[in-house]
Amino acid sequence: MTKPNLVTPDVQSPAPQKTRRQFLQLLGAAAGAAAVAPATLARAQANPPSSAKARYVYVGTYTIDIPPGGSHPTNAVGIYVYKMDAPNGRLTFVQAMPTDNPSFLAIDPQQAYLYCVNELGPDAGETTPLGRVSAYSINQSDGTLRLINTAPTNGTYPCHVWVHPKGGYLFAANYGGTVKFPGSFAVFKLNSDGSIGAMTQLIREEGNGTGPDPVREEVGHAHMILTDPSGNHVFGVDLGMDMVKAWDFDQVNGKLTPASVPSASVGVGSGCRHMTFHPGGKFAYVINELSSTVNAHSFDPNRGAFIWLQTVSTLPKNTQFTRPVGVEIPPHTSTCSEIRIHPTGHWLYGANRGANVISVFAVDQTTGKLTPQGWVQTQGKIPRGMNIDPSGTFMYVGNQDSDTIAVFGIDPWDGDLQGPLDLIPSPTPVDFEFGPFA
Repeated sequence: MTKPNLVTPDVQSPAPQKTRRQFLQLLGAAAGAAAVAPATLARAQANPPSSAKARYVYVGTYTIDIPPGGSHPTNAVGIYVYKMDAPNGRLTFVQAMPTDNPSFLAIDPQQAYLYCVNELGPDAGETTPLGRVSAYSINQSDGTLRLINTAPTNGTYPCHVWVHPKGGYLFAANYGGTVKFPGSFAVFKLNSDGSIGAMTQLIREEGNGTGPDPVREEVGHAHMILTDPSGNHVFGVDLGMDMVKAWDFDQVNGKLTPASVPSASVGVGSGCRHMTFHPGGKFAYVINELSSTVNAHSFDPNRGAFIWLQTVSTLPKNTQFTRPVGVEIPPHTSTCSEIRIHPTGHWLYGANRGANVISVFAVDQTTGKLTPQGWVQTQGKIPRGMNIDPSGTFMYVGNQDSDTIAVFGIDPWDGDLQGPLDLIPSPTPVDFEFGPFA
């Protein structure tokens, strides 16, 4: 498949702004291809039996200058729309919707609307936060997007967005970057037409919000906000404070109040980044960017509380990859990015940048504990994001610095990754969301 041709925008995109990479210089050039041998050999070009259905796939990107951790300027223009071929998971280009740095995406429960962050800010004088969230309608017949509206997040570098499982509210995490603009968590009302309404709450970090890493944890860094499966509790993953914050959520007024157990700590200096819940709702898993580990927790859905069960490395024993020191990611260092759980709850996956591998874990359905099962190379650099199609048949991995999407089949018996079945040219792929059937 050739690189997608761009389409004429149907809206005027705002002038490009500074990226988090330019302002914070958090990450340097990514390390080379991984030297880690995968525990399970990829079955290249295999075509496993598919229970998937053709649907539209949406890919978030970075569009401005050199993306975080990247080695070259991006060629992306916004959100990319593809059609997924059900038998083999391959993607056909449909549309490129221009917008600034739509690094993370979310779709409402009815799959009628798509939301993205615009990871920007502050302005040149470092006086005004420029982060935004944007809403799009999804054309059910061809998957294309149309801009509805955009709204400020009152913070800088929003890097995650989430729609309440019952609809009605949108949550965003402002990564932040300075004492003046630290990390924060925002809640928005969603209107009946899918547009983003009023911000109902903004929670900024209290105190200095620092962790022990003087470079990456210099202030609070809100890296993710999500609900539990019930939607009764909301959680904010703060990399700068090594903490997952817990709130009760008022679904009438859109307000967050501290849960009875208001937070859960991860290992000191671990730098928690993202988390996911077991489909059964009784376990939760947190991936730690800086320590390249995953924490397993039991989860109390009534109180919204976590009890630590286990911490496991996302890298093999005796690996040559170590933790980066400072803002660069030199060769032979690695940090974690995304975590996903299979729809059956039997397998957990973690992405590792630098090592450029996907970690595969078996999930004990009784205890919730993890057993490392293997490591599969992504066939590219900086796998910043990945996601599994709703049928559990395919995994899509965005090799940000290689401008490719790796498509893997998922073995229905053991959860191992097969392939890649395809390696699709796509500029600066970061995040994936699955929309309506095609």
